[in-house]
Amino acid sequence: MTVVPRRATPADVPGLVGLVHDLAEYEKASGLCTVTAAQLDTALFGPEPKVFAHVVEEEGQLVGCAIWFLNFSTWIGVHGIYLEDLYVKPETRGKGYGKALLATLAKEAVDNDYGRLDWAVLTWNKPSIDFYESLGATPQDEWVGYRLTGEPLGTLAKEAQ
Repeated sequence: MTVVPRRATPADVPGLVGLVHDLAEYEKASGLCTVTAAQLDTALFGPEPKVFAHVVEEEGQLVGCAIWFLNFSTWIGVHGIYLEDLYVKPETRGKGYGKALLATLAKEAVDNDYGRLDWAVLTWNKPSIDFYESLGATPQDEWVGYRLTGEPLGTLAKEAQ
């Protein structure tokens, strides 16, 4: 069976929201996931979309997605793709859907002269790490990700002139 991911359409938004919530549950963080269909629809299909998505279907149902946006490397002087979420429903894993989604994003990067494809994975997610490394991906373990959110974000923002 050939797997052909396609760009998401507005009709896919409810299914995408469901997949994002499933991913949050898988990552043991379902309480932090508050995205709504209206928010995702605006992000993907509003007047100036900054987020993009590809999906995979099985028997008319969304079973996987890749949600991404452009980043930029000052070192190489070109955009790249940052993969925010890659998720395939557990019952459909092993069918090549994840690899097909990543291959589609790699093609998107190559076709548009983007310099790289980046993403993050939780340190405990050994099945995903093994999968990514089987594709030739390398961990960027010399960098540590940081995040400001909530009250600390608001506090720092108040210091801006």
